[in-house]
Amino acid sequence: MAHKLWPASEPELVEMRRFNQKLAWMPRFKIRNRVTPRLIQALLRVSQRLKKGPDAECKVVDSVPVRILRPVGKPKGVVLDIHGGGWVIGNAQMDDDLNQGMVNACDVAVVSVDYRLAVDTPVEGLMDDCLAAARWLLTTDEFADLPVFVVGESAGGHLAAATLLALKQWPELLKRVSGAVLYYGVYDLTGTPSVRAAGPETLLLDGPGMVEALRMLTPGLSDDERRQAPLSPLYGDFSGLPPALMFVGELDPLKDDTLLIAEQWPEAEAHLLPESAHGFIHFPVVMAQGVLAYSHQWITQRILTL
Repeated sequence: MAHKLWPASEPELVEMRRFNQKLAWMPRFKIRNRVTPRLIQALLRVSQRLKKGPDAECKVVDSVPVRILRPVGKPKGVVLDIHGGGWVIGNAQMDDDLNQGMVNACDVAVVSVDYRLAVDTPVEGLMDDCLAAARWLLTTDEFADLPVFVVGESAGGHLAAATLLALKQWPELLKRVSGAVLYYGVYDLTGTPSVRAAGPETLLLDGPGMVEALRMLTPGLSDDERRQAPLSPLYGDFSGLPPALMFVGELDPLKDDTLLIAEQWPEAEAHLLPESAHGFIHFPVVMAQGVLAYSHQWITQRILTL
């Protein structure tokens, strides 16, 4: 389907432009070595220890750690959350604020996957972790009969799409997935045209270096091998996949990833965010709040109509 331009007001666009001016002063996220991601990860863990977050249950399912947030009463659905971080940083706890917002707005439980990171594990291992967590969620009695949604952001969008494609091996499990919400994912590990054409002024992500970074994440593979699904979800067979809601920013080097995959996904609603960079759902701006509210409404509506 054709994408839709998000209907932002002029004050919202002005606010986003002002925020972009701040982003322009920030260093771009780059994957150049294994040392820097380890340092960032250590700092993340320290900051998380100092912050009081929501009550969460941490458990290990099929050798994969997960972090579960629950509503006060019986959940009306359950979400499998896959965090971002360029495959090399991040953990399930980093999505607590977003996930608690989803719990409150949609009355769902959220299971966030603490998959291994690519500083020590090939990307295929991360995909295995997410698939194992998904299969557990779709077969456990704990969430039986509840509608299931998959949510992924950035690298997590890649892992979410790869997980859904891998679930085609188990059609009965895939049928249980009621929808997917994908924020600015990476769907071609050789680099889509917008990645390859990204200028040096790229915000947040290092556009010019992304192709080489993707090669570093998949050592020993040719570009033809990198284009195999589900490693590069863009080249997969999307028949039988659940409806998907997708968002990407106009200024994101990964813009084409979302727009191209949306054209192939049988039931996809894709939105292009004007004046928006990668990672916009975390920005303290009205447009980001609107996107999250729309995502919550989309999930809630699907729960009500099932």
